[in-house]
Amino acid sequence: MKILNIAHRGYSGKFDENTMLAFEKAIEYKADGIETDVQLSQDNIPVIIHDETLERTTNGIGYVKDYTLAELKMFKTKNGEEIPTLKELLELVAKSNLKVLNLELKNSIFPYQGLEEKVLEMIEQYNLKEKIIISSFNHLSLVKIRSLDDKIKLGALTDSTLANVSKYLKDIKVQCYHPCFPSILIEEYMREIKEAGIMVNPYTVNEEEHMKMVIRVKPDCIITNEIEKLYNLIN
Repeated sequence: MKILNIAHRGYSGKFDENTMLAFEKAIEYKADGIETDVQLSQDNIPVIIHDETLERTTNGIGYVKDYTLAELKMFKTKNGEEIPTLKELLELVAKSNLKVLNLELKNSIFPYQGLEEKVLEMIEQYNLKEKIIISSFNHLSLVKIRSLDDKIKLGALTDSTLANVSKYLKDIKVQCYHPCFPSILIEEYMREIKEAGIMVNPYTVNEEEHMKMVIRVKPDCIITNEIEKLYNLIN
């Protein structure tokens, strides 16, 4: 089965991350899917931005959660792009041929009240459930989503090498494992996870040498900033 090429925060290797331009370019440059990050504005609108703070990616200062959507829309990225809403992204994906949309809920530092419910509601509204993977480093959030929806694909993010991955994920009813890529280069470890029927989608694989190493262990998806480079290796 073909490994899917997932654009990390859109085509972030060439365009401002997590912007509509980066998402449009991911589609144009033949990514199979998009990975992105969801937080809530002060007025409880799901917005697309990675950091809890604004400084790294925009000309704003402070926390995303302290601004209304109208205020967040006034900030610009380095190349003049706006912070998108989840609604804008879902509208784009609904019109596309993308196979996967991976929504990472950014609720590990601030526990955004109602984020899980809002995201599920919007996915239903756009009839995109079959394409969606909801992931988080906050596995309690995944447990909450599973209590609200018994079918949607969930991905457990981790930046370390977990023991007994398949047992742990089955216990919390999560179908996908999203590890930092070096941990899955141990072939026996990877084989055990795959044999348990778990989908493995490592991040963030940007160097050609690393891409080749990851391709060898046959994950389901590879999450990368460099979608053209990966496209040339897997097609």
